[in-house]
Amino acid sequence: MYIIQGKQGEIGMWKYLPIPILFFGLMGFNYLMTIVMNLDVAEFMEQQISQKGKTRFFAENMAFFVLLLAGLFFWVRFIHKQSLRSLTTSRPKIDWGRVFFTFFMLSTFIIVSTLISFYSSPEDYIFNFQPIPFLILAGIAILLVPIQTSFEEYFFRGYLMQGLGLACKNRWVPLFTTSILFGVMHIANPEVEKIGMILLLYYIGTGLFLGIITLMDEGLELALGFHAANNLITVLLVTADWTALQTDSIFIDTSEPSAGFEILLPLLIIFPVFLLILSKKYKWTNWSKKLFGKL
Repeated sequence: MYIIQGKQGEIGMWKYLPIPILFFGLMGFNYLMTIVMNLDVAEFMEQQISQKGKTRFFAENMAFFVLLLAGLFFWVRFIHKQSLRSLTTSRPKIDWGRVFFTFFMLSTFIIVSTLISFYSSPEDYIFNFQPIPFLILAGIAILLVPIQTSFEEYFFRGYLMQGLGLACKNRWVPLFTTSILFGVMHIANPEVEKIGMILLLYYIGTGLFLGIITLMDEGLELALGFHAANNLITVLLVTADWTALQTDSIFIDTSEPSAGFEILLPLLIIFPVFLLILSKKYKWTNWSKKLFGKL
């Protein structure tokens, strides 16, 4: 079972505290400063982008996750003395086929749905493709975005999932706790400021979906591929001036965002369909035990 893979290292529950305290402390401090300083996040990003350009600003933000992932791996490997393989999967070795399956599954969905939206409502998009800026963006994004998404998966669905599971001796507490924390982590994003706190439901729902596929599949591979595709294809294909990820993408979405069906569609339809596809492909069984059972 994936969660008890954490027992392969030197557990010591105190060892699970410094990394989450440091990370959430940093996130909390960042959010507090925006409130204390009455900072308009979208306006601040606009100023930074005008000074540095979209690609440099994007690269600087992504580079921070290189340090975070390296720090997490160092802590797991040398403080917990746990192998990175056991943090990734319960299988004898990492199944890269699973990573690439969800990557290409979601990539196909994003590309097709974006093209449908573009051709049905072309007035909502600007065709922004510029070969040189795009190629520079692609090189940086392909290198750094998977590192960013991998950190979030290893931290939430890996490190915290295993630590909370071992502490609580069940699966439902880490599943829901990591999903909520994953959603709250996005609270300072400019799209939350633009649309409203209701958008956190989407992020929490996304975290829940990623947590479910991690527990049902007994490993992080599916979540790693899914998350990487979501962020990488988005920054290359279509961005908007009110989101956290603003790049020299192929399309710029100029439509006015709303807190309506766009938020509910993934939670009520898209994610359940993906769960059905994955459950059939990987023959998942014992859902209640794997999601809510005791360890």
